[in-house]
Amino acid sequence: MPAELFEGSPLLFLLVTVVMGGWAAWMTARGIARTWRPFWQTVPALLAVAAAVRFIHFALFEGTLLSGPRYLADAGVVLAIGAIAFRATRTRQMTTQYRWLYERTSPLTWRERPRAEMP
Repeated sequence: MPAELFEGSPLLFLLVTVVMGGWAAWMTARGIARTWRPFWQTVPALLAVAAAVRFIHFALFEGTLLSGPRYLADAGVVLAIGAIAFRATRTRQMTTQYRWLYERTSPLTWRERPRAEMP
């Protein structure tokens, strides 16, 4: 990632965008997944979280508020973390609520359980 996207220091980007914005993205996507809404509904919510992250950079650390490349960097991190949170939550839902139909294959995936054949 180019250094001009950090706006200050990489530590500040890590703290505000990855830690604070990532936590907000995780909780937002998790909340949407837990109410069984489709993934596309997380996108506008996460773009709003990215705007809030950009505002925190501006308000607390004298960053640039209206910067397209920096907003895209924030949005990319927030959308990636949100997508992982949505998928992890959905996997947990499917394998817990429908445990007789699905089994977990990884933290982000599931598959149908093999059906026992009738004799």
